[in-house]
Formats: sequence, C-alpha cells, structure tokens
Amino acid sequence: MKLSSHPLWLVGFRPFFALACLSGLALPMLWALIYSDAVSPPLTSFSMVQWHAHEMFFGFGWAVLGGFLLTSTKNWVKVRGYHGQALMFLAAVWLFERVGMWFEGSWPYFLFAISNNLFLGAIVAMLLWTLLHNRDKDMYRDNYFFLLILPMFLISKNLMLNADYFEHGSSMALGLFRVAFLVMLERTLSPFMRGAFQIEILSNVRLNTAIKLLGLCLVFASFLPPVLAGGIALLLALLLMVRFIYWKPQLAMQRLDIAIMYIGYLAIVGQLLIEFLRLTLHYEWPVSMSIHVFTFGAMGLIIPGMLVRISKGHTGRKVVFDGLDKFALWVMMLAFVLRIVAPLFDPADYTRWIFLAAACWLICFAMLGWRYIPLLLQARVDGKEH
Repeated sequence: MKLSSHPLWLVGFRPFFALACLSGLALPMLWALIYSDAVSPPLTSFSMVQWHAHEMFFGFGWAVLGGFLLTSTKNWVKVRGYHGQALMFLAAVWLFERVGMWFEGSWPYFLFAISNNLFLGAIVAMLLWTLLHNRDKDMYRDNYFFLLILPMFLISKNLMLNADYFEHGSSMALGLFRVAFLVMLERTLSPFMRGAFQIEILSNVRLNTAIKLLGLCLVFASFLPPVLAGGIALLLALLLMVRFIYWKPQLAMQRLDIAIMYIGYLAIVGQLLIEFLRLTLHYEWPVSMSIHVFTFGAMGLIIPGMLVRISKGHTGRKVVFDGLDKFALWVMMLAFVLRIVAPLFDPADYTRWIFLAAACWLICFAMLGWRYIPLLLQARVDGKEH
C-alpha cells in the first residue's frame, strides 16, 4: 500500500486532529517551562509572548480548525475532499512552520517567510477553492462568512509577528476564531440536542445573521474607537445570551458531552463582557485575561469534545462519551479554573497556576492522543472508505 493511501490521509481531520493532540499536550507546557526559565527559549527574534500566542492560535488552533474545515467543507458541498498527497503536503508544511517558528533567529528571512506562510496560505486557498468552485451545491448559504474570514487569518498572523502590531494581530486572530466557533456552534448544537433529547432549539435566521455580523465587526475591534468596540461586544454578548436562553440549557447541562459546548459558549459571552468592561468602563484587567478566557474557556473546552465526537463518528464508531472521555473534559474545566480564577485570588503564585493549567492541557490531550490517534490511523470500522 502506498503511503498516500494510508487511512491517516483519507480525510482532513485525521492528520490534523493527531497534530492537534500532540501540540495541545506540548505547547502549553513548553510555554510554562520557558516562562519559568526552566527551558531555554526558541532561537527567535520574536518576544516569547509573540511566540506563545502565535503557536497557540496558528499551531494548535489551526491544526484543529484546519482539520475541521477540511472535513466539513467537503460535506457541505458534497465532494470527495482533499486526501492523499494533498494532506501529506499540508501536514508537512504545518510541521515546517513549527520548526521555523523555533529557529527563526538563525534562518535567512526568505526561508522563514516561506515556512511561516506556506501552510496557512495553502490551506486557505484550498478551502476557498472548495467553497467557491462548488458554491452551487453548498448546503449553507451563509458560508460567505468563511470566504471573508479565511483570508484575514493571513493578515492577523503576520501582524502578530510584527512587534508594533502584535496586539492588533492577536485581537484579529481571536476575533476570527470567535466567528468560526460561533458558526460551528450554531450548526452543531441543533443536531446534538435533537439526537440527545429529541427536541428542536431556536434557529432564527435574523438573530443568527446578526450574531455573525457583529462577530465579524469585532475582528477589527483593536482598530475601532474603544467605546464603539466595547459597545459592539456588549450587544453581541446580549444577543448570544438571548439565544442561549432559548437553546434549553437546563436540558443540555444534564449531559457533559453537550454541556461542555454550552459552557464554552458562555465563555465567549464572558470574554465579550470583559472586553466591554475593559474598553468602555476602563476596568484594569489585562488584555491577557480576556484572551485566556477565550482560549481556555471556548477553545480549551469545546475542542476536546469536538475531537472525541468527530474521531469516533467519522471513523464509523458510535459517538458515546465514556468515563475517560468525560474525565478529559473535567480536566480541561479544571485548567480554566487554575488559569483564570485561581490567579485572581492568589496572584503571588501566578507561575504555579500557569504550570498547573499547562499540566491539565498535557493530561487531557495526552489522553485524547493515546486513545484516538490509533483510531485515526485505522480504516473506518463500518466498511466505508472515508
């Protein structure tokens, strides 16, 4: 069997969810070790905060988002999707980018520039081609949001690596991931609730569109007057809460695998409220507080549940969260408490809280990798090809 025909290269989620597990267990702990001077920092001209933020958004984050979109877009437009050598290329250049980010300081600029833009440029172009070339078969009319935000990731990525524009770039990256998560939650929670409780939850086109448009506006929050950006954040938070009330949370919270998605949704609301208070009422909360509420609360909670669901369901297995799956979700909730809540009460032990939160990421994604990477390496159990 040719290497490109191996089950790992059949669908986009397979290689990139494996990379997400590996980067999810390694990157936070590596940052904690660098932060505490226990490990020498990367050979880079970037600040360590720049390196850390870039790797979490564009290393870990895009491993997840890339795997999700490569898989979902083919289903939305009913095509075979990228596989084989195309996925091997994308995985290779994702790894090339990680090496480049570590050794940037010793590389010629042109080589680093290639390494840093090749993966994202290629995968964005491939996803846009899938959506545009097959737009007549697209089951979602609002996929124009992805057509808008995907190229913007390249802008935010390069702004993050410019010391003068780092805050603009990180704000854009968070805003873009926020839009992607809002679209994903809108599309997945309805079938999840239908399957679990045989009920329908609110799906109002005008409300959903307003939420996504406001999210799109906030991609540019750092370029807007603070009062305007804070006002938009408050309005979006209020609309999200209105929808949340009609999404029957009293039922969702009865099942951890669905509750974790709802809690991640609330973390998005919480991050927006923090931004409102910080920008409009001038609360003295650091920008990192807002960013980590999103990265630990939304990304950190939603992504493990998504990895389990897709890794089981798309390999032909029944989607049931067993005791170890649930334990992994509880570990990530603990990570949120350790990273966001504990430092508020004990700021003197800030480094300890960073270490403990990073240890939770390591435990969670090590468990997920140990359990699900073998599944990603195997053919589907139901006899289907992909």
